[in-house]
Amino acid sequence: MMKSFLSCGGRFDIDKKSNRLEEINQMEMMEGFWEDSEHAGKIQKEKSILESVVKTYSTLYQSYEDFDVLCEMAEGESDNTSAEETAKEAISILDQFKSHFQVAEQKVLLSDEVDPNNAIVSINAGAGGTESCDWASMLLRMISRWCESKKFKVQVLDHQDGDSAGIKSATLQVTGDYAYGLLKSETGVHRLVRISPFDSNARRHTSFASVYVSPEVDDTIEIEIADKDLRIDVYRASGAGGQHVNTTDSAVRMTHLPTGTVVTCQSERSQHKNRDKAMKVLRSRLYELELEKKRAEQAEIESSKQEIGWGAQIRSYVLHPYKMVKDHRTKLDVGNAEKVLDGDLDQFMDAYLRWVVMGKLAKEDGDDTHELDGDEI
Repeated sequence: MMKSFLSCGGRFDIDKKSNRLEEINQMEMMEGFWEDSEHAGKIQKEKSILESVVKTYSTLYQSYEDFDVLCEMAEGESDNTSAEETAKEAISILDQFKSHFQVAEQKVLLSDEVDPNNAIVSINAGAGGTESCDWASMLLRMISRWCESKKFKVQVLDHQDGDSAGIKSATLQVTGDYAYGLLKSETGVHRLVRISPFDSNARRHTSFASVYVSPEVDDTIEIEIADKDLRIDVYRASGAGGQHVNTTDSAVRMTHLPTGTVVTCQSERSQHKNRDKAMKVLRSRLYELELEKKRAEQAEIESSKQEIGWGAQIRSYVLHPYKMVKDHRTKLDVGNAEKVLDGDLDQFMDAYLRWVVMGKLAKEDGDDTHELDGDEI
């Protein structure tokens, strides 16, 4: 681990990040900088991310130096008692180093251009009717609880209730540092096996729902959308009734004709605000489509999404006859299914990031053995 740390500085590119922080500090002192609140906000977000990386590396480096000094002191102690106490202190520093090192590793793994961005998360019920609608609502809760644990802001942009239970679909905007980089591990089909609460005979059912995560893109990333390629429909927003139902056609549905991508937004009472948010989601989706094309070209993998059903799942959640959650890509399995469904996703995200990196390294070496087919649970 200590040897790995010696190369962290290069992977973090600390000198470059420190120079950029100094540039930002100079920008903040320039006249008129704070007048453009939108631009200043983006710069502040970049500054926050850079400071986090630099602080992580500095903490690591300090722990590394402290451990090295304590080891030398322990070796040079003539008194055994003093040597033992110094060695114990060194071990304590090493434990702290390991904890900080794991944080640093994750920041290295989150190195793609859009990993620091906010995320747009779409959840859709698949095969299974009411069962899948209920399962989709469970996934919505799971992801929302994970976001809460990270203190990320979650806004529901669109929500369609199921006919009798759960949801047919939902779209969320997740705001927080590295929201996309972490949540991208959840993209794919999720499978649930359980005793159905809707079956009077208490039979076991299998349900499917999909999660699709794309990065929220800002004006610094160019996404060209021609007016002729857009169809915009407005309609009356649905709700729980009473004051929550709009009396005007404020909800917006946008269709990107060349790709067939459809986005909707009804979270605001203003049609103009819903239109702006729908455009933001559309730009995000189109950017993710471009990323998928590049991945497909590089890896020569399928370019279309799989059906939300058998054989397509990335992860299975079994609640009967035993309890287990297994990721079919990374082979990670966890026995405490309830804890996972309550938002404990960090280990799956970490395993996915490492799996992706190992895949890239394997491809560079001409070895695709990391691409394992998911096992059935």
